[in-house]
Amino acid sequence: MTWCATVPVGWALILLAVHHVVTVGAVEQPAAFVMTAGLLVLLELLPLVAGRGHDPQGVVMSTAFLMALLFLWGVWPAMLGVGIASLAADLRARKQWWKVLFNPAQYAVSVGAAYLVILAVHGSVGLDHALPRLSPDALLWIPLAWVVYYLVNMVVVSCVLTYTGPLRALLLDDVVHTTLMTFAVMAVSPIVVVVALHSWFVMPLLLIPLLLLYYTASMSLEREHAAGHDDLTGLPNRKTLRFELDEALETYEREGTPFGLMLIDMNDFKRVNDTLGHQVGDRLLIEFAARLRERVRPGDFVARLGGDEFAIIVHDTDEAAGRAIAQRVCTSISHSIDVGALALETEASVGIAMCPDHGTDGGTLLRRADVAMYTAKAARTGVEVYSPARDTNSADALGLLSELRQALADDELELHYQPKVDTADGTPIGVEALVRWRHPVRGFVPPDEFIPLAEGSGIMPRLTERVVDLALAQIARWRDEGMSVPVAVNISPTDLTGSELPCVVARGLRAHDLPPGMLQLEITERIVTHAVDDAKRNLAELRGLGVSISLDDFGTGYSSLLRLSSMPVDEIKIDRGFISAMSEGERAVGIVRALVDLAHTLGMPSIAEGVETAEELAMLETLGCDGVQGWHIARPMPAEQVTAWLHERVPAGPALPELRAV
Repeated sequence: MTWCATVPVGWALILLAVHHVVTVGAVEQPAAFVMTAGLLVLLELLPLVAGRGHDPQGVVMSTAFLMALLFLWGVWPAMLGVGIASLAADLRARKQWWKVLFNPAQYAVSVGAAYLVILAVHGSVGLDHALPRLSPDALLWIPLAWVVYYLVNMVVVSCVLTYTGPLRALLLDDVVHTTLMTFAVMAVSPIVVVVALHSWFVMPLLLIPLLLLYYTASMSLEREHAAGHDDLTGLPNRKTLRFELDEALETYEREGTPFGLMLIDMNDFKRVNDTLGHQVGDRLLIEFAARLRERVRPGDFVARLGGDEFAIIVHDTDEAAGRAIAQRVCTSISHSIDVGALALETEASVGIAMCPDHGTDGGTLLRRADVAMYTAKAARTGVEVYSPARDTNSADALGLLSELRQALADDELELHYQPKVDTADGTPIGVEALVRWRHPVRGFVPPDEFIPLAEGSGIMPRLTERVVDLALAQIARWRDEGMSVPVAVNISPTDLTGSELPCVVARGLRAHDLPPGMLQLEITERIVTHAVDDAKRNLAELRGLGVSISLDDFGTGYSSLLRLSSMPVDEIKIDRGFISAMSEGERAVGIVRALVDLAHTLGMPSIAEGVETAEELAMLETLGCDGVQGWHIARPMPAEQVTAWLHERVPAGPALPELRAV
């Protein structure tokens, strides 16, 4: 709206200025007029950009000569002169068309407002009746003209730029520095007037102090910019991020506008630095930063915090929109990045904290976005929004963790079991044990709320030991009823550190007098991707006991075939995301076929999880998948219900058939 009002009014004034200048009979002091107008245009081409706003116009040395032109010869030559100068400078800088139209117009409006002050306090001046001299009343009308010109200019420009941020923030953006610089330049204008009236030919000498002021201020701004920006990528740094975060929080407090804070970390960047050197790593960071800038909306704020960690403030957004932006960022980054002769595949982890949902102060939002980012990195999910359940340092999480410890002591946890069946004939081939917690006050607590707490707090080994013991006890009960039912138990990556898990399993098998083949341990593919010596040793020891190992969520962890072939794994479970996508077309079906064939090539059976329709089951049978699991087969059930389910499908006496590799 401001642009639409300013441009026609301003250009109408400029056209009037052209008419008045062209039709004037004679110009008083023509040589001084030409010199002043010429220096105005020349210095307009040397802008001193100040502030941190979006494409700020900044302070220009030409303002001193613009004010002198206004004081000596009036409003029309000043409007025309600044219009020509601004148009030339904007075309030279190749600015957007709307800025090229707007800048001369807003200068004309600002000059017109300043001239109204002169007209009211001093009287009119013009090309044919120039100001004859400076009288003592100039101490009143000259400063007033400066103030009005500056205020009108600042308000009009800020109103037009409100698409980049709140008006108050734009008005206050580096306001002290900009105000001081602008008035320092305008303070030279009375000197220009005196020189023009008495010795116009020495006016070029005034360029010396103005250019010294220009270069001194430029050096100051460069130091200020360096202090607030990253040398490598040119992005704002952590210091500037905190400033922008405080501005966004002030806007929220004043207007109630929500926003999101994202922290972004490149996955495996250290490996790039260690393998290819810091020079390649730096080039990768530069390209990474460029892609971040391209994928955010105009007005959103991107910063580099250090190393391979970046941040984005997403203004005026909700959680769904913030997640969509984060997914777009991840997608653009996941494409290969060319670094010289190399094409590097990169991934990123993004953590999101929303204001006000997750905090209303900068420190809290930064910490919670960091928690979400490390959750995304650990789970290899790409994007995560902050969840108190995954934050081991939040008050609620600490309370839940304490209650989980008590639940373990009071034996409140139980297992539900989801059957797995042979794809061809539907014969049960085992069950997967899933831990459940019914809190006496909170009710049902989902596993994805308390398991991350256990993993991050050091009590995961106790939880795993309890789950293994419950599963082995159930296997023993089924054995006593005449059924031999293999049970799969999920284990965490933290369970494979140290040497406790093999001891727990061996002790449990002995206590229940069970053959080790009845227990299966499921590990996620990210354990294979980031396998360490402890994990490999523990898995090998577990297999040595006779326990089978199932690789869960296969296809989501980007593990290499070389590493996969060397890992002690007996079964591959295809992630449900691939199964549900089969309805999308032949390409998705081909991916599942390839995963099934890969499992068979490695000498392992394949299990499809998340089967929810008869069509998916029929397709998996056609593809040669060995076993299936999902809601179409049966939902997770308590021990009593799954026992009845098994009795209906397997007569008492014979053992359930074992699943073997094809």
